[in-house]
Amino acid sequence: MSAPLSELLRLNSSGGTALQEEMQELERDLLDVGLQAEPRSCCAALSEEQAKQIRLMTASEQSPVLEAICHCLDEHSKLAGGGQLLTSEDSPIQNLMKFLYLDPQRAKEKVFLFSLYGLVLRECVDTALVKRYLTRLLDLSHQCAPQREGIALAMGLASTSHLEVVWATLEHLGRTRFLRSALRDGQESDPDLRWKWVSSTSLLCYGQMAMHAKEKILPWVDNIASRMVYYFSSSSRTLYKETLCALHLLLRTFLSEDMGVNEVCFLLQHTEPWLRSDRSHERQRVVQCIFRLLQYVVDSLKFAVSALHSGLGEDSGQEGAMPSALGHHVGLLTLLWCDKEETTRKYSQQCVTLLLQLTVLQRAGRMAVSMRLSKLKQSEIRASRDWEVKLYSAVKAFERDLTVAQHTQLVLTLLPGLCSHSRLSCDLASKLLLLMFEGPGLKPEQVAEVLQSLFQQLPHIPLPHVQQDAMRAVTVLGTQHPQETVEVVLSLCHPSERRTLPLWKALATNHQLACKVITLLYMKLKLRPPRGLTRPSSQTQLISLLALGTIYELLYTQEYRQTIHWAFAGILLGLLTQLHYLFELGVVEDVADYQEDILDSKPLSPFRTCLEAVKGLFWTTSYWEVFAYIQLLQGWALLERPDTYGEGVSLLARAMVQYDCEVKAVLGQAVISLKSMEERDNVVAILLLTEFLNSAEVFQQASRKKMDTLLNLGLGHCNQLVRAMSLKGLSSTTMHPKKVFLLRNRLAGLLDSFLRPDTKDLLGLMGILGDILHRLGLQGAGSASIKLAQHLLSLFEDEREEVRSGAIFLFGDVIDSGSRKFRQAFKTLAFQAVVPLLLHMADPCPTVVTKSKSTLLRCALLLKWEFRKELFGKLAWGRGPGAENDIFVYMVESNFGKYPQFLLQALVYLKSPHRPLKLAAMKFIGALLQDYFPELCFYLRKGDLPVIKRYLEPLEQDPDAACRRFYRNFVEDITELSRSVT
Repeated sequence: MSAPLSELLRLNSSGGTALQEEMQELERDLLDVGLQAEPRSCCAALSEEQAKQIRLMTASEQSPVLEAICHCLDEHSKLAGGGQLLTSEDSPIQNLMKFLYLDPQRAKEKVFLFSLYGLVLRECVDTALVKRYLTRLLDLSHQCAPQREGIALAMGLASTSHLEVVWATLEHLGRTRFLRSALRDGQESDPDLRWKWVSSTSLLCYGQMAMHAKEKILPWVDNIASRMVYYFSSSSRTLYKETLCALHLLLRTFLSEDMGVNEVCFLLQHTEPWLRSDRSHERQRVVQCIFRLLQYVVDSLKFAVSALHSGLGEDSGQEGAMPSALGHHVGLLTLLWCDKEETTRKYSQQCVTLLLQLTVLQRAGRMAVSMRLSKLKQSEIRASRDWEVKLYSAVKAFERDLTVAQHTQLVLTLLPGLCSHSRLSCDLASKLLLLMFEGPGLKPEQVAEVLQSLFQQLPHIPLPHVQQDAMRAVTVLGTQHPQETVEVVLSLCHPSERRTLPLWKALATNHQLACKVITLLYMKLKLRPPRGLTRPSSQTQLISLLALGTIYELLYTQEYRQTIHWAFAGILLGLLTQLHYLFELGVVEDVADYQEDILDSKPLSPFRTCLEAVKGLFWTTSYWEVFAYIQLLQGWALLERPDTYGEGVSLLARAMVQYDCEVKAVLGQAVISLKSMEERDNVVAILLLTEFLNSAEVFQQASRKKMDTLLNLGLGHCNQLVRAMSLKGLSSTTMHPKKVFLLRNRLAGLLDSFLRPDTKDLLGLMGILGDILHRLGLQGAGSASIKLAQHLLSLFEDEREEVRSGAIFLFGDVIDSGSRKFRQAFKTLAFQAVVPLLLHMADPCPTVVTKSKSTLLRCALLLKWEFRKELFGKLAWGRGPGAENDIFVYMVESNFGKYPQFLLQALVYLKSPHRPLKLAAMKFIGALLQDYFPELCFYLRKGDLPVIKRYLEPLEQDPDAACRRFYRNFVEDITELSRSVT
């Protein structure tokens, strides 16, 4: 809405000035000439057939007629209104009258000629011709009222087909002849000047009211008033006010004809630019205008009657038939409550009260109206004493008097206020929104629109404390409507974009709410339609995949760490079954070139997201030992293929038992999944359960009898893997404790064969021994395991790569399988193995290197070294001399005072037949001598020196130049060491 129209609305309708009387007289004149009648009735003398004949005229036929009418009107413009015009019998006008079978005497009537002129222009298709003769029409004298009325009538008729041309012509006229005349001569030099513009534009509007829908009129009124401000505000103030008064009558006509709330909203929508204006005086003026308009409407009996009985509006039949746009207008006015101008603040508050009264008038009976309006006024008085109370009262009134749709529009209007450059506006919007969220709260059906809008506003909120208030509002919304909130946030953007993370964090402020959020995501993860019901193009939109991506992101969100730990079992089962589901969908990509260090370089595929989420679940919940166990054995790759998936899940479960990772909780979930109708649930459950039978907690969750029943049911399952694993579980030592004695005897016999030097199939024996150890589980192998570990330690240096690799891996299994009774003995053996394992990380066989890293970490965990997690990081991902040095430091610093033992263990490898191991030993020994020389001097015994010399002195004559160089570099250190050790 333009500023002049705002000024127009501001004018008091009860003025009673001479100007108003004059305008009323003008209005009566307009009624007399029939300008408010239907379009065709303006020229009732013409039939439809005659109008059609005019339409068929060509431009060459229309031009003489228009020229003749202008000539007649111009020559006889001084005749009194309604006077007769003389035309020759052979004139174009008379020819047209004959063609149309009209009475030639009608051509002498001025009103008829204006009507005919407008009709010809209306039917003309030549825009240039229309423009020329519109200009000719406006060049006529405007001095007498009938002449002005006729001009307006013709303009109005022409505008029904050429609205833009008519407006452009009027605009050009006002900008050129009238404006220049006004500036040159002043208002007093031309008493008729005030009508030259006012009458044309006002009458044009009245004519248009009869010929167009009002949706096309009001923008005209805006433009007309805007132009008048531009033309006359600086030199002709009286004319400006008189023109606004004329337009005011127009708006009054709108309301008097159809005084419904839709009409009010229609008018209010044109005020929005001025309500949002940066100029204080514009905001002040428009709220005053709105106040007077609303006051007039509320006080109008016609409105009250129609509102109470007719039920008008776009929401007819629903809660009093109030349009939802009213909530938007309430919001715009409410945002001005903190305006810097007191007048604007006062009127905006009064406008909101009036708008709420309109809702009461629309929805309640007469008596209820009176009571409700009284309450509104009283609450306003009470609230006016305290700002916080005022806001609270307003929020209560909004909730009480607005429909759900209006309330939603109100909230959507307030939300952009959070992004205002005005601190006061930001504060007001945030306080109101918090009160609306915390007090009455939103309805479930409002959540989607509100949360989507808030999400759009978040990046643009300038003030940190307002950002915090917005997040607090999200928390409240999630507390009241957790399911709706989670569904909306999931739909806002793909989780990999991470733009919704602030919303998820807000939902984690309350631990109970965070638990609900994770539970809902886990339930969404289970919404897995079969492959036949999904299309490849829509797979990324599956709700289960959105939930999966969100869970993956939240694993690494600090606010959810505690909640993820709480929901560990459910999430793990959900992720493992999701992997199986993705196998079913066939969306597993080639992961041969996958690199872990570029996770953030591009969005992950659904399958990769799921696998990384499984890893992240252990890494972020302090069960990193399980992650490390699988990582160093390259076990995650087993989960990447359908044919090795079962083996991967079993390995994962074995590691969980080994490091006591949520076994009881996961076992409980597995028992539930065994009863599921989904095959994938049964597969994952039986794989976990079979391994968990080796845990001490297995019968804390389910009795042996119940476990036996579950496993027996699995024997009849349609899936072969489920049947096989059920049979394996039924045959375990946990279900049959008497098997422990038999297995131990079997182990002892095999161990005798294994220890004999002439044993040929060492690999086969190690495989069987490892299987027996695993089957014994917590029962352990007893003292035989110590002998086994000692012999395996000697096989670390076997010439055969596969034997070295198998011995190193089985050694790790043995030291992990020992009971508490033999724990100290295993610690001693683990300490003896750490230097060989470290040096074998330089082994020429890659498999030996992998197994050495894994077993070294298992030894470190058993010995409870410091920096265990850091050590794993270097073993898994470290490269180059820097990583080697860090591993050396972690090992040495975790074994204070053990430096001589490390030195003596490394000296043996100076005679290794494998040059890489020999070089690694020299590097290790050199680092000890260089970095820990004082400690060696203190802890070495005198009897250790001959051993050191026996291994070092041959290097002086070694054919390898690197060995000779090493000897030369450290011979002085050895000499000094000999002098220092007592």
